[in-house]
Amino acid sequence: MTRLQPIPCPQRQWFPANSPASGSNSIRCQTIHEKPAPRHAPRHLDTTLAAAAGKDGLTSTHKVGRMNKLLQNVNLAGTSLFLQILGGNQSLALPHVTVPDISWVDWAALKAAGFKVCIFDKDNTLCKPFELAVSPALLPSFTACRSAFGGNVVLYSNSAGLQQYDPDGAEAAALEAAFEVQVLRHKDKKPAGGCEELQQQFKCEPHEMVFVGDRYLTDVVFGNRHGMLTIRVAPLTSRGEPPTVAAARMVEDACVRRWSAAGMKAPLQQLLPHDQCSRLVKQQQQLECSTQEQKHQQQHGQDR
Repeated sequence: MTRLQPIPCPQRQWFPANSPASGSNSIRCQTIHEKPAPRHAPRHLDTTLAAAAGKDGLTSTHKVGRMNKLLQNVNLAGTSLFLQILGGNQSLALPHVTVPDISWVDWAALKAAGFKVCIFDKDNTLCKPFELAVSPALLPSFTACRSAFGGNVVLYSNSAGLQQYDPDGAEAAALEAAFEVQVLRHKDKKPAGGCEELQQQFKCEPHEMVFVGDRYLTDVVFGNRHGMLTIRVAPLTSRGEPPTVAAARMVEDACVRRWSAAGMKAPLQQLLPHDQCSRLVKQQQQLECSTQEQKHQQQHGQDR
């Protein structure tokens, strides 16, 4: 008697918006058939860095397993810490410097001020979410940062390099190859945890470090908790953001606007007083921004 072999069940694979695999400007779901993974295989290994592996024709984005992607968007420790900040030290959520993007930062001035390490968030700071290349408009500035700080530039991600999701460092290694900078291996999600890994890797104190990111809740709070200089950039895009992230960003933005309007400032930074932070923004861009503001005020006055 012939025994029937079980047929593998179809699985669904999610592709990020605007990726070559999606074929449209929206997130699509594609049904695929594949052999079931061994029982001992960890679920996080469902993550595939297509750009590094050269599979499926993807060259600039990476695919993340559904469960892994969902868990990355859940930051219970960060939410708990932010709720504590609401009733406590609210200045932790306020950055020392706010700029539209990293091209506004004078990296040479940062280095001259005594800072030794520059730490970057990845998604929506250097590139759009899930992409594996610095946005072309930001590449000259990122290159200037690497030139100023040498090998002391590192990506700090809440996925790649995080022990919970990337224990073997495969995703971190792929990002290192793509961005040509180090990716920190660490145990805790921002903004929780300490910065012992950073101190051990770069042999300097936290107040000699700069943290650059787009999120008040994670990037700014983490940097301020440890005495770093914090630089907040506007997110590159809001497209494709999970509802939880979009909602959290709205709450963060509203809180920071309210606290800033009340006169609150970021915590004191050991190397750079508040009145010196403005010199980190490129003078030419400051002048252009001032000129545009003056024109706007003149036009507004004429309209009246």
